Amino acid sequence: MVKNVIVSIKPKYVKEILMGAKKFEYRKQIFKQKVNNIYIYESFPTKKIVAYFKYVGSLIDTPENIWNITKDFGGIDKESFFKYFGNKEYAYAIKIHNIKIFQESIDPKELIDDFIAPQSYRYIEGEII
Repeated sequence: MVKNVIVSIKPKYVKEILMGAKKFEYRKQIFKQKVNNIYIYESFPTKKIVAYFKYVGSLIDTPENIWNITKDFGGIDKESFFKYFGNKEYAYAIKIHNIKIFQESIDPKELIDDFIAPQSYRYIEGEII
C-alpha cells in the first residue's frame, strides 16, 4: 500500500526549498514503504505543514559522493552537511520536485489526533489536502 509522509525540516531549510534553491533534502534513513507525497512540516517555531511535493525518488551513496553530486542544490554548507551525517556509511538525498505551497499553513494537530513532530519522518494515511 502506498503511503504519504510528513518530514520535519528546520525553517531556514524550508525557506531554501520554497525559494527553489534547495532541490535535495538530506536524510540518514529513507522510507521503507512505498511513498506518494511528502508533506513539509516546518519545525519550531512555525510548527505547521507548509507545502508538499510528489516523491520522485532519492539518491543513495556515501556522504562524500552525495555531497559532490548535490552540493550546488542542497541548501547547506559543507561543514554542516558532514556534521549531520557524522560517520554514517550512507547518505540519502530526496529529490524535491514540483513543490506545491499551501496558501494557508496547516496545523497537523487539527488533522492527526496524536500528532507529535517526527524526528525524521512519519507515515500518514491518505492525503492532507
